[in-house]
Amino acid sequence: MEFTAQQIASIVAGRIEGNADTSVHTFAKIEEATEGAITFLANPKYTHHLYNTKASIVLINNDLKLEHEVHATLIRVDNAYDSLAKLLQLYESMKAPKSGSSPMACIDSTAIIGEDVYIGPLAYIGAGARVGKGSRIYPHAYIGDNVTLGDNCIVYPHATVYHDCRIGHRVILHAGSVIGADGFGFAPNGDTYDKIPQIGIVTIEDDVEIGANACIDRSTMGSTYVRKGVKIDNLVQIAHNVEVGDNTVMAAQSGIAGSTKIGRHCMIGGQVGIAGHLHMDAYTTMGAQAGITNSTKKEGTTILGAPAIDAKAYMKSYAVYRRLPELYAKLNQLEKELAILKNK
Repeated sequence: MEFTAQQIASIVAGRIEGNADTSVHTFAKIEEATEGAITFLANPKYTHHLYNTKASIVLINNDLKLEHEVHATLIRVDNAYDSLAKLLQLYESMKAPKSGSSPMACIDSTAIIGEDVYIGPLAYIGAGARVGKGSRIYPHAYIGDNVTLGDNCIVYPHATVYHDCRIGHRVILHAGSVIGADGFGFAPNGDTYDKIPQIGIVTIEDDVEIGANACIDRSTMGSTYVRKGVKIDNLVQIAHNVEVGDNTVMAAQSGIAGSTKIGRHCMIGGQVGIAGHLHMDAYTTMGAQAGITNSTKKEGTTILGAPAIDAKAYMKSYAVYRRLPELYAKLNQLEKELAILKNK
């Protein structure tokens, strides 16, 4: 399917520079694009590609100043990255959705399945489960007993939702994700540990996306919460009784220990570790590999390092740390000079 620059500009509220009748039929990276492709430029470090790209159309930001001639048709927008996302969403929505239940799926007779649902071969839907309209459950996915799955959800192969968990509308669970496994609860008993039964659930609210092989544990009692709009990357661990606030994003290999509360609109970098029973205020940014052992004290804080501290203090400390070999050599020299003076 082809779109002209004029049609695309109307979708993203953009301004055309070049031929409005130029058409495209595919997407590509700016450095790899060929004729017939649309691409985008959002990161300034890729600007040099703009002048030799073979793409037919390029989305650029309104504030970009051109230094050389550009052969492609340009569409200026407020945010090129966001505009690309809208176009990709439109592209995805035009694909014919899967529908119907495979005869090879295992669906309990007491499960309630909404309209226009797709259930692939060897998927399992447990007793008393509810699957909302328009949802797609791919082969080998597991929906446990009494699970509630909202409308227009996507559950990819080998994703697992344990019994009684509640999933909102428009939630995406990528392959291998596990929702509702037991929290890590064990009571010391001499030289061994007694398992503490985890009788709670996981509640995932609307418009959440969970990456591949991410794990969200059920609570000991009550619920582990992932609030609306949260985006979780691959290989993330969220422990029992955690609450992740609205529209928080978490990058890969991060982990949150039990009973910690994460505020809304937080940003958690890759490989961040957050200790248990903490409170992270809204709009907190946690840099990659931060080791967080204390709660924050105000909204909008940026923290780095392990143990994590305020970002400005960390950068000052790191500037000294980088000079430690030099400072150590100077200290040794001063000690030698001091010893000579003492001997005199």
